Amino acid sequence: MIEGPLAGGHLGFRKDNIFNEEYSLEKLVPDVLSQAKTLEDRYGKPVPVIPAGGIYTGADIHKFVKMGASGVQMATRFVATYECDASNEIKNAYIKANKEDIIIIDSPVGMPGRAIHNHFLDDVASGRKKPFTCPYHCITTCDFKKTPYCIANALCNATEGNISEGFAFAGQNVWRVDKIVHVSELIQSLNDEYDEAEKNDLNNSR
Repeated sequence: MIEGPLAGGHLGFRKDNIFNEEYSLEKLVPDVLSQAKTLEDRYGKPVPVIPAGGIYTGADIHKFVKMGASGVQMATRFVATYECDASNEIKNAYIKANKEDIIIIDSPVGMPGRAIHNHFLDDVASGRKKPFTCPYHCITTCDFKKTPYCIANALCNATEGNISEGFAFAGQNVWRVDKIVHVSELIQSLNDEYDEAEKNDLNNSR
């Protein structure tokens, strides 16, 4: 699994590299595929490479499969489905999000994260603390005595529908989501887009 910088949630990149083209998924995947091939040759076993982060359409899937990926991981698209167990408030945040609403935050765990802007994050940005005691001690990089809020509480609140006391993580392309669909509809549209991309690829190679 290789997650690129356009993913939602916590990101394994320095903040100044998130929008650096040198760290784009398209640049990272070939290097990982090359390393995977070395391991395959050495041990005689397949090493699947699964890209993730910012993959939105069937054409995107086709692009990475053509590179040699075994598949892809998609999250943001599937949150906006009837079958997803995310709260309706999170789903509504996805549908209503504009391109400008997608922001990079400094998470209490010491990593950058991609989220949908809301009043809770405005409060945090303006220095208003959300008092809490730490029942979790989930990660050593989070000093609950200094951090302005508990991210575990914030995400749990959003999951339970109380998004005014939390926020929603989402991928960079969430602004393209405009409605809730069934998983079966989403899979069908991804398949159709994949097939169209493959057909165009064949036509262009003639």
